[in-house]
Amino acid sequence: MKRFLMCEPNFFEVCYVINPWMEGNLGKVNSELAQRQWKNLHGIVSGLASVSLIEPVAGLPDMVFTANAGLVKNKEVIVSSFRHTERQPEAKYFESFFSSLGYRVRHLKEQTIFEGAGDALLDSQGRLWFGSGIRSVSHALDEIVEVFDVEACGLELTDPHWYHLDTAFCPLPQGRAIAYKKAFAEKSVAALDHAFGEDIIWVSDEDAENFACNAISIGRNAILHRASAELKSALEQRGLEVIEADVSEFLKAGGACKCLTLEI
Repeated sequence: MKRFLMCEPNFFEVCYVINPWMEGNLGKVNSELAQRQWKNLHGIVSGLASVSLIEPVAGLPDMVFTANAGLVKNKEVIVSSFRHTERQPEAKYFESFFSSLGYRVRHLKEQTIFEGAGDALLDSQGRLWFGSGIRSVSHALDEIVEVFDVEACGLELTDPHWYHLDTAFCPLPQGRAIAYKKAFAEKSVAALDHAFGEDIIWVSDEDAENFACNAISIGRNAILHRASAELKSALEQRGLEVIEADVSEFLKAGGACKCLTLEI
């Protein structure tokens, strides 16, 4: 059974701007609705997998986006080093959490910016896909490969709206994936096409803006905020069940279902 880390949105709000989605949403989060949406997502995920919780910390509104805590492989974790000062204090709390569970905590070199499973995703073949260009730096990939000894492929993100890889790409079972072309440099689109061929679904602008690629993959289930009829059909034709979980309040901060979870 898969295991995920989540963090209750007790202190979630939009009180600064570190990505384009936050612009115009300062102070506009409905906290009660955010709590209900998070609990609904938690209920869906916990019905399919094991869920552990980390205690939220006042003053760290984005700690709810646990995908950025680090990259976990077996019982080791590379803890994130955040680009923006607003999120940097989160790292020590995530490190303490993993240490308390007996994980071996690893770090990349000082000054290497790396934002965890937001930018580093393992596919069903055990291959690591790494996104850089907006948040994480490209040379972090070499350091990750040295720590974890995995086959890896780097991708370049070019649009600040798709600032983490998991906002524009999601590996699925049986060597499949969904992705948004406009988030990537041309060479990265070519790399994805070469790797996945007919097994990659390129989503529409509408689906991308609804964070459909920010999906949680558990078995044959794809849990996401919203998907068009076309995307649902394409996924169902490939044997996947689409589960929609409204997380509209979290989209105001630039995150959706996958951002709210970290596979551990």
